[in-house]
Amino acid sequence: MYPKGNLRIPATHGHLEAILKMPRTERKGVALVCHPHPLGGGTMHNKVVYRAAAGLADAGLAALRFNFRGVGDSTGDHDEGDGERQDVLDALDYLSANFPGEPITLAGFSFGSRVGTEIGMDDDRVTRLISLGTPVDKYTDYDFLENLKKPILFVHGDKDEFGSIENLNELVAKVSQVTDTEVIVFQNCGHFFDDHLAQLRDAIHDWVLEKIAESALAA
Repeated sequence: MYPKGNLRIPATHGHLEAILKMPRTERKGVALVCHPHPLGGGTMHNKVVYRAAAGLADAGLAALRFNFRGVGDSTGDHDEGDGERQDVLDALDYLSANFPGEPITLAGFSFGSRVGTEIGMDDDRVTRLISLGTPVDKYTDYDFLENLKKPILFVHGDKDEFGSIENLNELVAKVSQVTDTEVIVFQNCGHFFDDHLAQLRDAIHDWVLEKIAESALAA
């Protein structure tokens, strides 16, 4: 049976099913995690999404993961990315309403990276971005990130089936000219990080703590 979430977030089409994981320590901000392609079986219960949320919570963030429209108990129908961008905005609205003024870290895996980073880069509520398994071979229109003004972390596998290292490095070379960029590549690792989920969680945790510390010094 499909595991249910514990939240229903108001959305333009009804509601989004979601799960909010609170940190065990003092909260240092909030985070949003976007899941991979719904038509490929992607949900908020995906193992990469789950580990990403865990790493964010370990770093002191309240981490929200949600199902895009038409997935699980979320209302609506899949909309080829257009409607899913609105879903990201609706989830950000929930976070900003319930945690007003707190900085938001936005993370996305695969399809979730594509729609999430496009929304997050221009939304003032989002302070930093994390792109996991960036599908640069499937979506060749990541050029919008060349205008990014926020820190971004790319985590990737060297054998990713949807994003070659060569194409990722080409994108990163452009993005790193305009903003603070870090890339972590796991060896002998495919798109779903099968044998590297613990390292993925640790990488996210460590990078977020580093950026939180930098923000505190700059304040």
